[in-house]
Amino acid sequence: MHQAVEELKMILIAYLVVAIIASMIAAVGSFGGQGPGSVLAKGDCGENRMEILVLYDNNAYRRDLKTGWGFSCLVKGLEKDILFDTGGSGSVLMRNMEKMGVSPEQVDTVVLSHIHGDHTGGLEAFLQANPRVTVYLPQSFPANFKQGIKSYGAKVVPVTGPVKIIEKAYSTGEMGVSIREQSLLLLSKKGTIVITGCAHPGIVKIISMAKALTKQRVLLVMGGFHLGGAAPHELEAIISKFKDLGVRYVGPCHCSGDSARAMFEDAYEDHFIDVGVGRAIKIRELY
Repeated sequence: MHQAVEELKMILIAYLVVAIIASMIAAVGSFGGQGPGSVLAKGDCGENRMEILVLYDNNAYRRDLKTGWGFSCLVKGLEKDILFDTGGSGSVLMRNMEKMGVSPEQVDTVVLSHIHGDHTGGLEAFLQANPRVTVYLPQSFPANFKQGIKSYGAKVVPVTGPVKIIEKAYSTGEMGVSIREQSLLLLSKKGTIVITGCAHPGIVKIISMAKALTKQRVLLVMGGFHLGGAAPHELEAIISKFKDLGVRYVGPCHCSGDSARAMFEDAYEDHFIDVGVGRAIKIRELY
């Protein structure tokens, strides 16, 4: 009898171990519903078609486009086109989109980094032109903001932790304390592309999170780095951390500050991308 009880205990323990292992595998695969390794094993990850168009920025690149304080870009070439942030002015955003040959109707998904008006100010004008989108925003956004989006007929997806948006595109999830912010991660066989709104949680922390989530090298970090008031010695330390983290290309813009942009350009040379409104970045051209 005692032997039978012991055998039953061993069977129950074995089942428990199997269940724990299965749950661990599921947890690893929860970043997009499957492990990052399996995502990358599917062959073409979109970098041959992936392109990032900067629609809104306070830095000029194309002189025929309007600048304005804020940031917005369009990710093309994946299964759906993603509009990341909407700048500070709807009229400027819509004018620049038209000049760049971007139709609001081609956008399927909108990702908002954080609540500040220089990243959400163009949303209403965009939704008036195309309400048939899904909007991913941090859970911490006010309820009336979310309801305003729904009133146009758009779908709202509140984001807390890391989440798959579409194939090869993920959110870091909400980061930070006083200002909650998400960043956009794009996966390719060449590495991860990190797009930030203002990087309020800390640009180095965001990059570290990207590496931890994707288990890839970081091909490109672009967007606002929130370094406008940083002293030269602080910028040197941050650039050194970028190098330590293996960041291949950098494209600081918006709130990064002129000094930071200049120092990143000196440090990265031909791997510095001059990001401003109108810039088109083709991922196939990076290595």
